[in-house]
Amino acid sequence: MQYGPNPNAVYPNEAIKSVCFIKNIITRPNITIGDYTYYDDVNGAEKFEEHVTHHYEFLGDKLIIGKFCAIAKGIEFVMNGANHKMKSVTTYPFNIMGCGWEKCTPALEDLPYKGDTIVGNDVWLGQNVTVMPGVHIGDGAIVGANSVVTKDIPAYHIAGGNPCKIIRKRFDDKIISYLQELKWWDWSPEKIFKNLEVLCSGDLEQIKNISEV
Repeated sequence: MQYGPNPNAVYPNEAIKSVCFIKNIITRPNITIGDYTYYDDVNGAEKFEEHVTHHYEFLGDKLIIGKFCAIAKGIEFVMNGANHKMKSVTTYPFNIMGCGWEKCTPALEDLPYKGDTIVGNDVWLGQNVTVMPGVHIGDGAIVGANSVVTKDIPAYHIAGGNPCKIIRKRFDDKIISYLQELKWWDWSPEKIFKNLEVLCSGDLEQIKNISEV
């Protein structure tokens, strides 16, 4: 019996080539994507890595995205390689132009470094969202279209704008705590399939009556 799409397929639905399971097209060792997370872009969903910019292995920062995330077209993850030296008189990167200017190549420790960018599980990122270096977006969060995310977003919160700000919680604290303990995205495909109606229900009390496989 089939319990949903193959998580190892590039296109979960061969009839819709604008949607791709990202983990199956990643080539960079510093990007990690969970099962079933997809990118939707009619101009080439399989080109997701082009939307992770200024990402250099020698800096060591990683982009980590969990399972079952929905990422709309126009996403951009700006990584730490985009940062310029900020403690000097000028922020201009003379060194990358060469021709003798490389004598002022800054030491790595002089460049701003925000660490890994981490997106949790079951996160929805709207169209044309930009995520800045080192941001952490919690499980179940929603980020509105055209937002620029400069600060962390807690689990199960809705945020939007430029700069991105918290709009409201999706659920009350009790439900949020329950969902974070439940971690449904770690269930087996069989268990998810058996409880699909509950997971897709607007009746949050139903989630407390999960069927075991």
